[in-house]
Amino acid sequence: MTDPIRTRREGAILEVTLDRPKANAIDLTTSRIMGEVFADFRDDPDLRVAILTGAGEKFFCPGWDLKAAADGDAVDGDYGVGGFGGLQELRDMNKPVIAAVNGICCGGGLELALSADIILAADHATFALPEIRSGTIADAASIKLPKRIPYHIAMELLLTGRWFDTTEALNWGLINHTYPAADLMAQAWDMARVLASGPPLVYAAIKDVVRDAEDSKFQDTMNRITKRQLASIDRLYSSDDQLEGARAFTEKRDPVWKGR
Repeated sequence: MTDPIRTRREGAILEVTLDRPKANAIDLTTSRIMGEVFADFRDDPDLRVAILTGAGEKFFCPGWDLKAAADGDAVDGDYGVGGFGGLQELRDMNKPVIAAVNGICCGGGLELALSADIILAADHATFALPEIRSGTIADAASIKLPKRIPYHIAMELLLTGRWFDTTEALNWGLINHTYPAADLMAQAWDMARVLASGPPLVYAAIKDVVRDAEDSKFQDTMNRITKRQLASIDRLYSSDDQLEGARAFTEKRDPVWKGR
């Protein structure tokens, strides 16, 4: 049996490819491996950006492996660190993650893409949350989707399980950009290189603040920022990188970010 997850590392960028023929479905073992990969990415100070994609041209990921479930994988089993797919519940993931959706992206696969910070898609990609047709709930999507796109559209997609294409996904702001399939990974790497050249401590602070603000009042989060009660904010405000940003501006040069 081949490893269901392939990784490629170039400088500060990690590419993670889900490779489980025929459809890149995720079973418990694969989810645990993905959790380890993304936890290692999170904790490696030399890595700054991750790209998640699927092998082949037809499937990004259809989500949960129903064949594995029929063979005994419990739907409420041990998904490993980070929950399903290693990303949905991974604590303190303060680095940018790009989902490069190369094909069918449905169910838990769409929920996995929603766990990324930026979603790029091949122009032939299609999306759905078909759990309703199987008599179950798209749990993570039920939490996330109404916060990402208009409520009534999110509810239609959740309640009907219908398919939609990249044109509609772009229209609702669900994905950032779409490209011809042959150009998708090059575009994802270009985006990753832009992010990798940026200030990692600022990225961490942005993600931390966005997470905190999801369930807080505006002023409560602002108070935590000004009082440096968020660890990422405290680290940023005490960092050499913040001084470097000011120095680079006054010296009219590009900043050199060191992440400290």
